[in-house]
Amino acid sequence: LCSDARLAWKAGAPTASGDPTEGALVVAAAREGVDQARELERLPRAADIPFDSTRKLMTTVHTREEGGWTAFVKGAPDVLLERCSATPRGPITQSDRARITAANEEMAGKALRVIAVARRELDRLPGRLEPEDMERSLTFLGLFGLMDPPRPEVRAAVSKCHLAGVRPVMITGDHRSTALAVARELDIARPGDWTVTGAELDFMPQEVLENDIQRFAVFARVSPEHKMRIVQAWQKQGQVVAMTGDGVNDAPALKAADIGCAMGRTGTDVAKGAADMILTDDNFSTIVSAIEEGRGIYSNIRKAIHYLLSCNIGEIVTIFAATVAGFGQMPLVPVQLLWLNLVTDSLPALALGVEPVEEGVMEEEPRDASAGLFDRDFSFRLAWQGLMVGGLTLAAYFLGLRWLGAPGMEGATANTMAFATLTLCQLFHAFNIRSEDRSLFAQGVLSNPAMNRAFLAGLAMQLSVLLIPPLQGVFSVTPMNAPQWCTVLALAMAPIPICEWAKSSRRRSMEETAPEEAVK
Repeated sequence: LCSDARLAWKAGAPTASGDPTEGALVVAAAREGVDQARELERLPRAADIPFDSTRKLMTTVHTREEGGWTAFVKGAPDVLLERCSATPRGPITQSDRARITAANEEMAGKALRVIAVARRELDRLPGRLEPEDMERSLTFLGLFGLMDPPRPEVRAAVSKCHLAGVRPVMITGDHRSTALAVARELDIARPGDWTVTGAELDFMPQEVLENDIQRFAVFARVSPEHKMRIVQAWQKQGQVVAMTGDGVNDAPALKAADIGCAMGRTGTDVAKGAADMILTDDNFSTIVSAIEEGRGIYSNIRKAIHYLLSCNIGEIVTIFAATVAGFGQMPLVPVQLLWLNLVTDSLPALALGVEPVEEGVMEEEPRDASAGLFDRDFSFRLAWQGLMVGGLTLAAYFLGLRWLGAPGMEGATANTMAFATLTLCQLFHAFNIRSEDRSLFAQGVLSNPAMNRAFLAGLAMQLSVLLIPPLQGVFSVTPMNAPQWCTVLALAMAPIPICEWAKSSRRRSMEETAPEEAVK
């Protein structure tokens, strides 16, 4: 009766719509032969006081057939017990309170969500229902224990959080023992972690909460106001905070968090409006998936920039070095530079933007929100790889000019070899950019279909320019013989072994420094 869930029958089995907790109670009653519709006919609802997270109680008032009314109250056992003055056997005693409290603790310790129920008989109904008037002098009826097991994927999601350096914290309106049992089951609460209740937070100065916030893994029996304090305390420690919520009163905390996550199914419109992200499936693991996807997107943006800048540095090095060295002509003509920007720059960069998320991305420490893209390591790789591309292009130009060019054709041959080497070198180098430290062969050469298509399209267009006579004239290139082609291919493919050696050295360096950091 004290429920907004409604019973329905499907294929002869009871089901309920509405709040899952209330639905579970309605279905359990139906299985014991208590039909909700018949009870409502016998005791029709006359009024109600909805549940709210501050009172932690819900009250419905029902008209009795013989006259008068009965108020049924359900909610948090510790709150409701304080408002009870009797049991069905008579006035409530301290011994009764002790036994009820012990039963509540025992059930909560088994990770059950415990709900207490009580009633009050009324001879007259006040014109205005006030909680403080209706929810007192109650007769305690009993406790219900509901198993609300976490979804199977949640524990794996929590483990991913720990690996990724993300600290999961439980904030709940449940009893401390229930919350702690579930938190331990999910590995949210670990040995040495603290638990605090909303009542304790009320007496805790904000400065103390901010200093000790990293010690707490579970916040139980909290109100939306407490959520705001918790968010602010974590932010005070310089942390990026994501907060979940579904109610109207959660909106301020969702707004204050760096990332507010509202429930898509059970969340109110106010909560959704205040949130930055809406979980359409109301699933915690979706947040973890979003973190993984976000890291992948950031990594791909970084890869695309890495590729474009390292290739452009190579082009700049080629032109600048030829100018300083006084080769007498530029290794590349303007139309060839335009072709480079169209083909070998754009297609692989777009493919890197859709690179699959790398294995191990959730094992990396969170990136400092204030850190820039161009850190020292990233800038160093840009520089030496740009010099590598430019150096290989200059080597092709020099070989064509000094040794491989036919008499009288040295300049044209050198220009063609430099152009071919630079374009093909950049296409091959795109595969190196797919990971900063993983070997291309461990990653899978063909594991990004978009990159494979970009490489083949770029290769086909470049070969068309080098082999089709009308296009040769447009791009100022000459046909190449076998030794020239072999030289171009050898130089163009050189970035792969060079970068594989560099990645191997980087991995060894990381393995050597990891034990030292663990000791620290």
